[in-house]
This record gives sequence, C-alpha cells and structure tokens, in this order.
Amino acid sequence: MVVKADTTDLRNLASTQAMVFKQAWIPLAQALYSIWRDKSYHAWGYEEFEQYLGQELGMKKSLAMKLIKTYFFVEQSEPKYLDITESDGIEAANIPGVDALDVLRKARAHKDLTREDYAKLRSNVFQKGKHEGLVAKELTALIKERKQVDPVEEREKRATKSINNVVHALHVFTKEMEILKTVSDEIVINADDLRKQIVKEAQ
Repeated sequence: MVVKADTTDLRNLASTQAMVFKQAWIPLAQALYSIWRDKSYHAWGYEEFEQYLGQELGMKKSLAMKLIKTYFFVEQSEPKYLDITESDGIEAANIPGVDALDVLRKARAHKDLTREDYAKLRSNVFQKGKHEGLVAKELTALIKERKQVDPVEEREKRATKSINNVVHALHVFTKEMEILKTVSDEIVINADDLRKQIVKEAQ
C-alpha cells in the first residue's frame, strides 16, 4: 500500500507565497513614489526621472508611473490593502495584483462613472478576485453605457470622416491615373480640382 505524503505544508506555502507575490510591487512603488516626488535622482547625477529609470533600474517610465499612480491611489482610497497579511484570513485568490488595482484606479478617476459603478468594480476586485482583464472589460462597458452621446456631434464626426475618405480616394485616384494614363488628363485635372474644392469648403 502506497501512503501519500501530507502535502498540507506545501499547499500553505504556495498560498503564502502567492500573497507575497501579488503584493511584492508595493515596496518598489513606495520607493519610486518618493524618488519621483522629491526628485532624488538629481542628487544621483540624472537630469530626468526617465533617465534614472532606464540606466539604473532598467525600467520603462510607463511601468514606473503605473506603479506610482497605483500606489498613490491605494494609499489614498484603499489603504487597508497595504496592511493585508496572511493572518487576516483572506484567500490568496482574492488579493488583487497591481494590474487589477490599476484598473480600479482608472475607474475611480473616471468622471462619468457613479459611486455604484465603482462599488461594483471594487467588489469584483477585492471580494471576487476577478482577473484584471475581466474587470477592464467591465470598466469599458460601463464607460460606454454612461457616456452621453451628442447626436449633433456624432453626425459631425461621421461627416468629417466621409469627407476625409473622399479626399483621400481622390488623391489616390489622381496620383495613380497620372502614372497609368488610364483616363484622360482632363478627368485627372477635374478630379484634383474637386479634391481641392472639398478641402477648401470643409475648412
């Protein structure tokens, strides 16, 4: 009879390390926030924050700013997240990583969303542990749903797009016909004159 070894300790270790992994960005973000805020990189011989990031940390500015903004958001709006430990009894699956929190940050800052919208997204992040990709899709759907569409503005956009398409088509036509000589020079000239007239009247 084969007796399987007790894997409880291994399971607990994986759960603990998953929590550590998901929150590992916090110390780095804290340091980057202080460096960026105080412009500490000047004292280290760097003129720009981006220069310091690339040469000393091998990090793109876009990633650093994402960490900084997300950390600031968490510190201001979700400070309890910074104090989560294993003793709180929260499952690793329900601890959001930096990407999910970044989506939540964008939701909090969006002027068209309601408090109820944010509360729903927050629940999906903190209580349900939804993947950041799913939360991002929900955020996009909510933004589209809440956005007030101006019918006049939409008509103007469609008209502008149509004009641009026609102008581009006429431009391509005249250039190709000048080379291919498929139609008479008069047609090419008239087509180019029409393009110029459309551009003039659309201004």
